[in-house]
Amino acid sequence: MNLQDARRQTARQQLELPFGSRGEAPKAERSGEASRVASGDARSGTDHLMERVVERGNVQAALKRVQQNQGSPGGDGMTVADLPGHLRAHWATIKVQLLAGTYQPQPVKRQPIPKPGGGVRDLGIPCVLDRVLQQAILQVLQPRFDPTFSEHSYGFRPGRRAHDAVCAAQRFLQAGRRWVVDVDLEKFFDRVNHDVLMGRLAKRIADRRLLGLIRRYLTAGILADGVVIERVEGTPQGGPLSPLLANVLLDEVDRELETRGHTFARYADDCNVYVRSKRAGADVLQTLRRLYAKLRLQVNETKSAVARPWDRKFLGYSFWVAPGHIVKRRVAPAALATMKAQVRALTRRTRGCSIPTVVAELRGYLLGWKAYFRLADTPGVFTTFDQWLRRRLRVVYLKQWKRGTTAFRELRARGVPEIVAAQAASHARRWWVTAHHAALHIALPTRYFDQLGVPRLAS
Repeated sequence: MNLQDARRQTARQQLELPFGSRGEAPKAERSGEASRVASGDARSGTDHLMERVVERGNVQAALKRVQQNQGSPGGDGMTVADLPGHLRAHWATIKVQLLAGTYQPQPVKRQPIPKPGGGVRDLGIPCVLDRVLQQAILQVLQPRFDPTFSEHSYGFRPGRRAHDAVCAAQRFLQAGRRWVVDVDLEKFFDRVNHDVLMGRLAKRIADRRLLGLIRRYLTAGILADGVVIERVEGTPQGGPLSPLLANVLLDEVDRELETRGHTFARYADDCNVYVRSKRAGADVLQTLRRLYAKLRLQVNETKSAVARPWDRKFLGYSFWVAPGHIVKRRVAPAALATMKAQVRALTRRTRGCSIPTVVAELRGYLLGWKAYFRLADTPGVFTTFDQWLRRRLRVVYLKQWKRGTTAFRELRARGVPEIVAAQAASHARRWWVTAHHAALHIALPTRYFDQLGVPRLAS
């Protein structure tokens, strides 16, 4: 075996061992070291963090995580399936560059996605190699940073989720804090100031190579329509590292709110502070304007307000007061409207799709929606929606039957009495009205849609 073959075998062995990790940043326990880091008086280690990033087990776990997440290719066109072979061939060189502090990330690919309220949000999709390296960095930094974050921060943290933030907000309301300071930041991920963020990171990270790599990820260009655009601010949504960087930046605001004794829930850049009076809320809002301004962030004044919590939404939820002054959760009207708009699009009678296709698409969407909004204490709203959905599906059947004679034949075949079928068939082209006719309920009862697999939100 010559020297070149030996190098190839070494690089191959570095990534071919069985995966033994979940491929995500493990949950760390709070410690004395964590407390010192939280105060900003100590760094996460003295140096050699980059050596931990490139350790074989850490990179293997990062690769496994990226493979689990799949995702589209970045600007270089490399797919997740191509990644293991690329790493086996080139990891030795990449590792040397990382340890020397010379590795240069590739530009992220701009990927616009529609926003629920209209408009688009630009995601930045890193190439699959950079997603692995960002994940490897995350797995080293998150166990050190996460124990230092506020207990009121819930976004993108191990063992925490949006439901926890919603339940915390409910507890604050039940305790008598019936005013909310709802703050929206103007294009947060696009406006993150690189110098401010790197200053916060430098207080916690001593390894200059790792700091330099993170800055290069922040300043890597944006590939749009084949042209690389320079980026001077912002951290692109789409990379594994961005959520942690957001929490590092906003942790300073969290600490100040805690120092002042406020109760709040924050999920990424979505922060709600709960107070007992409108006047107190106005004071908090002014404080938040000042704190965010120190971070070079701007409050969106048109979307921010001091208001009653049942008039606002938080992570898709809102609240209502049941008899006995019990605060309960509900789906925010805007979230409900967005869901119904999507269901209308899937069940549009002019789509020309078969019923099994429509049902499969509905299941894919509604089961995920139901899982997220399962905390809502509004079974009546869900029951009404289920009835509305079945009526829309009956409209699809009427549209497919087209003529009254066909509708009459199909209704009779499904056990509808002749006179009832004739009444419905005579108005078959009045789809929405006829879908509520008794004949359609006999021919296409609720149990029929249950057998097809149409989800029920109220169940």
